Amino acid sequence: MNNDQAVHRPGPSKQDNKKHKTGRHRSKGTLDVMKKGRTALHTSKSKANHQLNRIERRNQAKIARQIKAHQLLSEKRRSVTLPHLVAVIPLSNNVFVNEKMMDMINTLKKANINLDTGVASEGYSHLWIQQLKQSFTFVRPDCSSVLGLLDTLKVVDTILFMVSADSGFDRDVDLLMTCILAQGLPSTVVAIIDLDKIPLKKQHEVKQCIQKEIENWLPDEKVSKIDTSNDILNVLRRIKTQKKRSITFRDKRAHLLAEDLSFTPGSNENVGTMKVSGYLRGQPLSVNSLIHIPGWGDFQMEQIDMTSSSSEGPIFLGPDPHYQVVEVANPKLQDSLIAENIPDPLNAEQTWPTDEEMKEATDKIKIRRMIKRVPDGMSVYQSAWIPDEESDHDDVSESSKESDDFYSIDDGSDIEMKSVLDGTETMSVTSAISEAPIDSERYDLQFDINEEENILSKIKEARADQMFPDEVDTPNDIPARIRFQKYRGLQSFRTSPWDVKENLPADYARIFQFENFDRTRKRIFKNLDKIIDGAMPDSYITIHVKNVPSKMFHSRDGRNPIVVFGLLPHEQKMSVLNVVLKRPSTVDFDEPIKSKTELIFQCGFRRFTAEPIFSQHTNGNKFKYERYFHQDSIVVATMFAPIVYSPCSVIAMKYCKDGSFQIIGNGNVLSVNPNRVIVKRTVLSGHPFKVHKRSAVVRFMFFNREDIDWFKPVELRTKYGRRGHIKEPLGTHGHMKCGFDGLVKSQDTVCLNLYKRVFPKWTYNEFYNVTTK
Repeated sequence: MNNDQAVHRPGPSKQDNKKHKTGRHRSKGTLDVMKKGRTALHTSKSKANHQLNRIERRNQAKIARQIKAHQLLSEKRRSVTLPHLVAVIPLSNNVFVNEKMMDMINTLKKANINLDTGVASEGYSHLWIQQLKQSFTFVRPDCSSVLGLLDTLKVVDTILFMVSADSGFDRDVDLLMTCILAQGLPSTVVAIIDLDKIPLKKQHEVKQCIQKEIENWLPDEKVSKIDTSNDILNVLRRIKTQKKRSITFRDKRAHLLAEDLSFTPGSNENVGTMKVSGYLRGQPLSVNSLIHIPGWGDFQMEQIDMTSSSSEGPIFLGPDPHYQVVEVANPKLQDSLIAENIPDPLNAEQTWPTDEEMKEATDKIKIRRMIKRVPDGMSVYQSAWIPDEESDHDDVSESSKESDDFYSIDDGSDIEMKSVLDGTETMSVTSAISEAPIDSERYDLQFDINEEENILSKIKEARADQMFPDEVDTPNDIPARIRFQKYRGLQSFRTSPWDVKENLPADYARIFQFENFDRTRKRIFKNLDKIIDGAMPDSYITIHVKNVPSKMFHSRDGRNPIVVFGLLPHEQKMSVLNVVLKRPSTVDFDEPIKSKTELIFQCGFRRFTAEPIFSQHTNGNKFKYERYFHQDSIVVATMFAPIVYSPCSVIAMKYCKDGSFQIIGNGNVLSVNPNRVIVKRTVLSGHPFKVHKRSAVVRFMFFNREDIDWFKPVELRTKYGRRGHIKEPLGTHGHMKCGFDGLVKSQDTVCLNLYKRVFPKWTYNEFYNVTTK
């Protein structure tokens, strides 16, 4: 069979289609023919959805191993050139750190361990172990001063806790550990001493008890003993080799522990130049930036010197006349210490009142109770809620400073509330009872009846706020439309609009604001790795700090070390700081904390006092104001304070009359945002008098007909979930007919919600150490 087949050839009569006229460019078909299956070199692929193949996964793992190996190698090199900072903290009463450190050094010397010792001018102990090829610097802070202890733990690498097997833990361990954990815990080592004083058969049992007790704060910590030379070497080897915990607010900033201090008076005897020497850690430090000394304040630098050190042998450096000038301050490039903005009177076409005008207005308000006009510049939306008469009832006066609401403590509502609480509950105040007999006469000498009554009133008010949140009785002596003229109604707390720039106080003209705080923070943190100027980390430097008050230097407490932190850009400027706080469960402190109470804040490296306002920690564009910081709640404290970039730990403390500090909350920095709208809610309540299906006559919410007509547009709600409106007033004594969306029960309570934005007061004050006051 012939496989050759005839091929059809078209004749002259076959239809011949015209070719597509593509012009000068080539057609798609022509391009496909020319490409012939080849793919483009630069194809757009989504990195998020891209799945790595086996070769790419191997390459990625290889790069991760190389980075980790490089980090470990650089850490080992740093361990040779940089001393390991160790803070020794006793957890028992009978542990004397200085004597124990001398016993440890003598034990190592008797065991023929090759070591070298030294003492810094600030009292730190240096120890070089030839066998470990590592130098250690032991810092012994004063544990009786909580603030000094926290300042020391900001810069140390490891905390060495010492527990006596003979006496056990101290009674103040809970407060101490709560403060340390709230600030940020470095690497830890727990050691038992005096274990040889316990009988041999009970040593294991005592060690297990201490291990179980320490697991309440440090769950993964293993307890070691330091009685013999081998035990001491094992503890030091563990301090050297264990992984260091990262504390973000410390690692993102340059910091050092002052090992030598000197002061040179200037032309003005009150200020001078202080030289601070120590090992720089963390990030590079530029002389044109600012530094912060906790308990002292922000300062500028004049010059940075560096002392060269040897890479072998013990490293016990001190003031060296042979130094190298790293950088000298340039006045044109140096950051300014200006923390407040100077408001422009003509900015945004509005004029700020002067101090004389404010004083004159205040005097007029005191003389005249009512003003018969609407203020200029009032928006249409707001002026709808302002009547012709405007009262100063919402101004904070001397009689209402203790109460956040604008009614007196002695009015009928509080008397009724006190009687209800006194009749239903018995308030008791617990106190510590000692084993020794109590002398009633001496006890009464220390008893402050006014303080007890004040605390009892605070507890009752906080309990009433929990039982009836935001509820306020309408006053009888003043119309409700005058009393609540600064409030407004909202259709929905979540979705109703609120202008963030409406009626801002004058203090908001003094602060700085970010266009986008998160974007600025990420950019600053990203540029930290690109800094090549100034003093580099792991070097021994001397900082010349200018304009230091001589009183601060000469009155400082020598028992607590001096630490220095480098400030990031804008961190000296004032803004509105929002921090998240929660009550610590390990501290027994049940006293209610009222909003606008003066508190001491330990915000990362900075310490200051302020009177914050509390609000709920929720999502949305508006946040409800909280009158009290209750025991089991999480709140956001808002205050005027210097800018601090998150993440950063925060500790809130209260100053006690005996000179001690009581921690009342801990958390972290949420944001620096002046546009956070904090809305105070006031609930007016009434009771159904006559009920007919969906209609009810409500009384005790208002006491005159004009108030009912004024608040008629505001929506009503009941505690059983019904919603309604005021239909019409009945009579002239405050009865009104209301309609609801469902059946109303006679035992229900009718509520009317009113809202007003609140702002923090300018109460910021740099907290100086007690010894520098």
